[in-house]
Amino acid sequence: METPQERDDRLWRIAKARAGFKSHLIIYLVINMGMWAVWFLTDSDKTNGTPWPVWPALGWGIALSFQYFNAYHKDPFGDALKEYEKLKEQQQTRI
Repeated sequence: METPQERDDRLWRIAKARAGFKSHLIIYLVINMGMWAVWFLTDSDKTNGTPWPVWPALGWGIALSFQYFNAYHKDPFGDALKEYEKLKEQQQTRI
């Protein structure tokens, strides 16, 4: 089983990952708004193909989605703990 110190360490890592994601999301939004503003103000022919800010926003957005998954949906010890509790429950129902 997990000791209280291990649980606190795990919760601390999760909290740091979530706080990091939130700050990176804010940076992503601000920088992308700036890139779109630059494109809008400098491109005289806006009907000419795909706007260039799409590509950095897309690449960075994919990376940010991985960070979101790791911060909010990935907890290896928590997942193992849930499986352990499920197996213990199944074992008790068989007896």
